Amino acid sequence: MTAATTGAAGRVPTRRRRRRITRLLVAALVLVIAGVGVLALAWSRASTDTTGRVIFDRPLAIPPLAPSRSESGTRVFDLRAGAGTTDFGVGDGVTRTWGFDGAYLGPTLRAERGERVRVDVTNDLGESTTVHWHGHELPAEMDGGPHQAIEPGQTWSPTWTIDQPAATTWYHPHPHGRTAEHVHRGLAGMFLVDDDDSRTLDLPSEYGVDDIPVIVQDKAFTADGQFDHRSGPFSPTGVLGDTVLVNGTIGPYLEVDRDKVRLRLLNASGARIYDFGLVDDHGHDREFAVIAGDGGLLPSPVTADRIRLSPGERAEIVVGLQPGRDVVLRSHPTDLGADFWNQRFSGGDDRLDVLQLRAADRLVPGPDLPGDLGPPPDLDPADAGVTRAFRLGGTSINGLDMDVRRIDHVGTAGETELWEVTNAGGTPHDFHVHGVRFVVADVDGRRPPPPLRGWKDTVYVAPGTTVRLVLRLPRHADPDSPYMFHCHLLQHEDRGMMGQFLVIEPGQEPGRPPAAGHDAHALTQG
Repeated sequence: MTAATTGAAGRVPTRRRRRRITRLLVAALVLVIAGVGVLALAWSRASTDTTGRVIFDRPLAIPPLAPSRSESGTRVFDLRAGAGTTDFGVGDGVTRTWGFDGAYLGPTLRAERGERVRVDVTNDLGESTTVHWHGHELPAEMDGGPHQAIEPGQTWSPTWTIDQPAATTWYHPHPHGRTAEHVHRGLAGMFLVDDDDSRTLDLPSEYGVDDIPVIVQDKAFTADGQFDHRSGPFSPTGVLGDTVLVNGTIGPYLEVDRDKVRLRLLNASGARIYDFGLVDDHGHDREFAVIAGDGGLLPSPVTADRIRLSPGERAEIVVGLQPGRDVVLRSHPTDLGADFWNQRFSGGDDRLDVLQLRAADRLVPGPDLPGDLGPPPDLDPADAGVTRAFRLGGTSINGLDMDVRRIDHVGTAGETELWEVTNAGGTPHDFHVHGVRFVVADVDGRRPPPPLRGWKDTVYVAPGTTVRLVLRLPRHADPDSPYMFHCHLLQHEDRGMMGQFLVIEPGQEPGRPPAAGHDAHALTQG
């Protein structure tokens, strides 16, 4: 009796354990199925396709040319950063936005090579900001990096002499940790540099008529029409919106009465990488001529049907039009060099209609494009006296997050250097250097494609790829004011993927960078 009872009692806990294990396994299976369902839903929603669904019913806004005045031989511009509201036609109300000299974006600044310029930037926002002159070769203390904060109510007056070839550059804020938000809210604009050499070329050049600024941004909106600054739960790069704005216009069209139009493309998005192409009204791809990159004209026009631009990059293309025929600027899926997961959640599979060009029934003919646009870049890797390595991983460079109190390296003014930039992770990155133009020597040892053979200041670096850059350090030596280098996917930059370097004269001792603020002479109370 005792033995039988003991045996029965011994079997009871075993059955309970089995039931408990079964319940746990069922619960785990349910969680796995639910997790797979969540991932499948996220995967299906991660790709955006607006092709053929955009209603092009709003005329493309053309940013006005900023007025200027002359003071003692200096061309002076005024910019005022402030808050406002903009009716994008989305949601139930107007959108709260920021802009320069208006509610959203800013005017186009334009100046000549050889001119001395000053820009009086007044901050009417409720927080500090900066303004960086992206693509300009200028002294570091005028560069507008994160050290150079403009507090509310202050005016900053950077002054420099423009000494670089004609190019499409731009300006935007650069406050450390908040750059993505400030740009996303609308603080950005173009800055066009002209020179005598480019003016002699037979290129479309009438601003707003056949020479068109095209500032491309993607946005996500909330139900009440406000910008949604949140990244997707699986996005490795930042905010990827399903709505494209060009010069602040949704569904834009441009009426053209010339047979050639020059588009100055600027990727002003914070995370999205575009692969621009042209599609005619029969759905056929159209070729175009790439005539310039970040730093100015290419040696000769390059015929292409795609041009990929990562955040911060620019390109100038010339589009041939036929009377009465429409052409759509479209961003196509592009191989980012990432695995299938990062490819999908970085926007590489997306298709986006951007801008419609409407050709008039009669077009004014223009001359053929010149075969030669300018001299090729004069930098050679063999001339580099110093080689530096930059390893991009996570949101760090060489294992270090940005520290405004740390100088990462020091170089000699005017010296040629070779920078080897490696993307050691699985996430897309690009790389921007302040104060210089560089040449892409090679990509994983291979000669870069033709559109990358001109002057650059920002370049895409695919996962697992090494891009070698040849650059001549700025001739503006300053032992106390650093230049920046960073990933221009702005969330990455804000989270620490940025460093800084000093440029000094031979034999000069480097100083220590200021933690924040401008020199007293550059700031006044607005």
